Amino acid sequence: MNTYHTLLYYCYSPIENAEDFAAKHLEFCQSLGLVGRIIVAEEGLNGTVSGTVDACKRYMEAIHADARFAKTEFKIDEVAEPSFIKMHCRYKPEIVHSGLRNPEIIDPNKQTGKHLEPTEFLAMKDQDDVVVLDVRSNYEHSVGRFKNAVTLDIDNFREFPEKVKELEQYKGKKILTYCTGGIKCEKASALLLQEGFEDVYQLHGGIIKYGKEAGGKDFDGKCYVFDNRVTVDVNAVNPTVVSTCRNCGTVTPKMINCANPDCNEHFTQCDACGEKLEGCCSTTCMEHPRKREYDGTGYYIKVPQPVNLEKISKRKHKNFPPKETV
Repeated sequence: MNTYHTLLYYCYSPIENAEDFAAKHLEFCQSLGLVGRIIVAEEGLNGTVSGTVDACKRYMEAIHADARFAKTEFKIDEVAEPSFIKMHCRYKPEIVHSGLRNPEIIDPNKQTGKHLEPTEFLAMKDQDDVVVLDVRSNYEHSVGRFKNAVTLDIDNFREFPEKVKELEQYKGKKILTYCTGGIKCEKASALLLQEGFEDVYQLHGGIIKYGKEAGGKDFDGKCYVFDNRVTVDVNAVNPTVVSTCRNCGTVTPKMINCANPDCNEHFTQCDACGEKLEGCCSTTCMEHPRKREYDGTGYYIKVPQPVNLEKISKRKHKNFPPKETV
């Protein structure tokens, strides 16, 4: 059986002519036969790519050979097949959408929370003067989160700045932030420091690295990832399932995207309901004329769709979270 790697990484480092860089970087990735999704902005890179072991090795060597990205840390997963269908490398204003674009206000290269290695995070997280804060979106922490973590009701990370005022009660405590791979914590912890929180930390490498280096202890459920695996296991010490089927309430770790392309909602659904509803979140979505064929995975190749005003309106509701990247 062929072995492939999936690489998760980010790097906050200034890039001049970032839009041109994105176009050239796409060509480079395609030349290696990689598939995945990379976001390029003036502030840096954010990517998940997948391919053969050799292609991934060559990609990491090329990234590290560029002085701008020499500090990049890759989280490497061995997978049975590539975790994407196509290769995308796009220019955007930020490498993770936060609304905090002004580098004079928030710049992770100048100020951010103290980085904790996974074993350090494990040693600190249960202390009385510590608050463990999940900075991810609802659909992410619904399928997995640290025991006793504080979660926020947000559909997208760009809503995080509005929620900081809800954390005032924790001022004076040590705030340990975490996310999937670490990228959101860089800005979240910087913002907390700016807002007067004095003792702020972040889990270096995020949940993924914590699973690899600390066994994932006390992380309940699965970790949502932004590729066709949808979720991955991280806890090899005391695993449990915390998510339930949206339709029947049965405990299930399975998260899918609705088969209705105009909904495409992230939600948890057991196999029985998946078969009954054909991968849809509701009977209404089952009736959609462009409903995609459900193959049991709930992952679909994205194709361009016409603008749908009803869909845009629905995404304002928390049951229809806007898509984001790690």
